Amino acid sequence: MSDLLWQKPGVEVDAKIQAFLAGEDVLLDREFFLFDIEASRAHAEGLQRIGILNAGELASLKSELAILADDFVAGRFVLDQRFEDGHSAIEARLIEKLGDTGRRIHTGRSRNDQILVATRLWLKDRLTRVAALCRATAQVALDRAEAEQSLPLPGYTHLQRAVVSSAGMWWAAWAEAFVDNALRAKQTLAWIDANPLGSAAGYGVNLALDRAHTTEALGFARLQQVATYAQLSRGKFEMAAIEALGSAVLDLRRLAWDLSLFTSGEFGFVALPPEYSTGSSLMPNKRNPDAIELMRATYASVAAARSEIEQLLSLPSGYHRDLQFSKGAIFHAFGRGLAALELLPDLLRRLQWREDRMRGALEPSMYATDLALDLAKQGVPFREAYRQAAEPSRWQQVSAETSLQARVSPGSGVALGLDVLRARLDSLD
Repeated sequence: MSDLLWQKPGVEVDAKIQAFLAGEDVLLDREFFLFDIEASRAHAEGLQRIGILNAGELASLKSELAILADDFVAGRFVLDQRFEDGHSAIEARLIEKLGDTGRRIHTGRSRNDQILVATRLWLKDRLTRVAALCRATAQVALDRAEAEQSLPLPGYTHLQRAVVSSAGMWWAAWAEAFVDNALRAKQTLAWIDANPLGSAAGYGVNLALDRAHTTEALGFARLQQVATYAQLSRGKFEMAAIEALGSAVLDLRRLAWDLSLFTSGEFGFVALPPEYSTGSSLMPNKRNPDAIELMRATYASVAAARSEIEQLLSLPSGYHRDLQFSKGAIFHAFGRGLAALELLPDLLRRLQWREDRMRGALEPSMYATDLALDLAKQGVPFREAYRQAAEPSRWQQVSAETSLQARVSPGSGVALGLDVLRARLDSLD
């Protein structure tokens, strides 16, 4: 490991203690490294603007930072146990290449300031991806809702056959859900889009840092004004980002549950693309919907990450090393969450309905609600209509299409409001 910036003369660093303090930092910081380089470039520009660096020194630093980024992407530079973390690796590389000029990059910063801005940029990038994937999912669902609006599908309450539904209603529900999820991701992105760079350890520094410049250079919408609040927001912003992700993954869990049921032999309503199932290692007759099941499981990781950060935040104000563990939480949440969401649009686009099984699951009792409402429209008080419609002798199998055509309450049957959903979806652009 390279020399530690904070090491004091005469104090020996204990290897076991240092290993515990570093934890998984080197591995996790690989995820944030390019964003840390980007923030270091902006910080160097700010130092030049206040006279800490001259134009030549800034040019040298920016050139070496660009080379480091290229080397990292190409695998020529590996962030490993030689370094305490990603930030010390950047500084070590700049010192190696530029000597005293490299040593100036840390002026006016703390390691906490560095990871705070790097993870903030990373969260912005991930929320942008969440919003895009939710929008893509909503697009597929809405397209299929329009195409399959009148395709009959049994509707369930309490996991029991209840009424005639349609593929259109099923698709439209997911379309609206993922429009909302995309909107929430975009709104959360707008809320956390605040620049913490230049807050140091939460109390500022004795330099007139050009924080307005770094805000613009890094593409933040606004400056996080008070340095002390930058510390208070760490964890709170991460939780908000995970909650936005969680909204989408929670819907994914319920959608995956539907598909788990619908693909079972007992239902048989859906055939999945073959890539989304795997063979049993024991039973030659089996094809298992493993991808669907792991998509269903993903919410557990997202919820656990949110809980982990929430427990870290039982702290007084100011910076605390406890917050180091928030890096792992957001990495695991978005790592698994985005991987699951990325599979969803293609899965939904390619799954196929088995119409014969869907129609075969419709039975006379599922028209009882229609009968009760028809009697009510004829003037029979609803309680009496309900009693009469509950009598099996009055149940008659009618066409599913007739039931759906009569379902005119807004948001159901032939009144799904798909044009409204289309307008909401388009407004996300």
